[in-house]
Amino acid sequence: MEVDKDHIHLLIQYEPKMSILEIVRLLKQMTTFHIWKQHEKYLSKHFWKERTFWSDGYFACSIGNVSKEMIQE
Repeated sequence: MEVDKDHIHLLIQYEPKMSILEIVRLLKQMTTFHIWKQHEKYLSKHFWKERTFWSDGYFACSIGNVSKEMIQE
């Protein structure tokens, strides 16, 4: 994982039977739930309309059989 000012980079290994959309949806749902659970007082002051955290969009690409070191390079 690498964090930037307005986005994150994740390098994940997943079963080919799952779609990228399913994975992204799960990651966003689970992280939103846990972030809200831990920081509800603070977040409810800034996100009073709905409990969102992530934007709708995402970018994904597949790397195949390349090592983690090669990607980092």
